[in-house]
Amino acid sequence: MIKTYKYRIYPTNAQNETLDRQLALCCELYNAAVQERRDAYRIAHKSITYSDQQNQLPEIKEMRAEFKEMHSQVAQDVLRRVEKAFANFFRRVKRGEKPGYPRFRSVSRYDSLTYPQSGFHIAGTKLVLSKIGKVRIKQHRSIAGKIKTLTIIRSAGRWYACFSLEIEAKPLPYSSEAVGIDVGLTAFATMSNGSEIDNPRIYRKAAAELRVAQRRVARRTKGSKGRRKAVALLQRKHERIRDKRKEFLHQESRKIVNRYGMIFVEALNIKGLAGGMLAQSINDASWGAFQIMLANKAAEAGRVYGKVPSRGTSQRCPCGADNPKTLAVRWHQCDECGLSVARDHASAMEILRLGLSLHASTQPGTAYVA
Repeated sequence: MIKTYKYRIYPTNAQNETLDRQLALCCELYNAAVQERRDAYRIAHKSITYSDQQNQLPEIKEMRAEFKEMHSQVAQDVLRRVEKAFANFFRRVKRGEKPGYPRFRSVSRYDSLTYPQSGFHIAGTKLVLSKIGKVRIKQHRSIAGKIKTLTIIRSAGRWYACFSLEIEAKPLPYSSEAVGIDVGLTAFATMSNGSEIDNPRIYRKAAAELRVAQRRVARRTKGSKGRRKAVALLQRKHERIRDKRKEFLHQESRKIVNRYGMIFVEALNIKGLAGGMLAQSINDASWGAFQIMLANKAAEAGRVYGKVPSRGTSQRCPCGADNPKTLAVRWHQCDECGLSVARDHASAMEILRLGLSLHASTQPGTAYVA
C-alpha cells in the first residue's frame, strides 16, 4: 500500500529564502511549459510532450544559471505536473465533462516541490535536501516502509515534509459485524445499529474568529507588510480548522474499521449536493474525505468496504416496501413491517441491506451479523 507521512520541518532563515526562491523558479518553469504547449498548438497545431520539454532543461540551465540551484529531478517533476494537467484536460474532454483548460499558476499559490526518487535522505534529526542543505525535522513517528517520493510543502508560513511510502498492509482480526452508514448534517453519521456520530461543525464554531481575521486583512493596504502578516494569520486559522477536521475524520473512521468486518456507505454525488443553500454545512462535514479514509483504512485492515446506489435509500423500508417521505419528515414509520425508527436510522439499515445483498451476489456463503 501507499501511505503518506507528514512531518514538520524547520528551515533556517537562509534555507527558507532558498526554498521560496526554488518555488518561484518551479512556478516560472510550470507557466513557461504551459505557454509553450498553448503556443505550439495554436500556431503550428503541434502537440508538445513531456520528453520534448524535459530535453530542454540542460539548455535552460545554461541560459539561466539560477535553475542550476534546483535539483534536476525537482525540475523534471514540474514538467510532469504540466503533463498530468493536460492529460486530465483531454480525459475530461473525451468524457464530455467540463474541460478546465490548464491555467497559469500564481507564485503565491505554487506551494510544493517534489523529489521523485533521489536528492534527499534523513540523517538523525536532519532532513538532507540536495541544493538546500540539512533541515531540522520533527519525526513524531518512525518511517516504516520504502520511501518513494518526498514533497516539500509550504502552508501558512510553515514547512512540511511529506514522504510517500510503500508499506505492507496489516490486516486486523476477523470481525463478523457489518454496518451501513448514512451521513447527514444533524448527526454526522448514523449507523444501522442506531448509534450516531455527533457533527462537530468545526468550521461553524470557528466562523466568528475567521470573520475577525478576514476583516483585519481587508483593512490592510495591499502589498504592505501588515497585510502579509494578516494574511498569514488568516491562513493559519484555516489550517487549524483543516487539522481539526482531519483529526476527527481519522479517529472516527479508525473506530469503525476496527470494529466492523463489512462497511457500506452511499455513493453520494457530493459535488451536486454542495451547490445549494447547505453548501457550507456539507463542505464542513467533509463526507467525501470521510469515505476516502474509510476505504483506505478498510483496504489496509482487510475489511470489506462497498458503496451502494444512493437513489431511494430514504424512500424505502429495510423490509423492501416503498416508504416515500419528504425531507421535512424525520421519522420512519412502515405500515408493512411496523418498523418505527428515526429516518436516518432507517436509511442506514437500508444501506446495510443493499450492501449485504450486493456482496452476497459476488461472495456467496459469507455470513455476517448486522
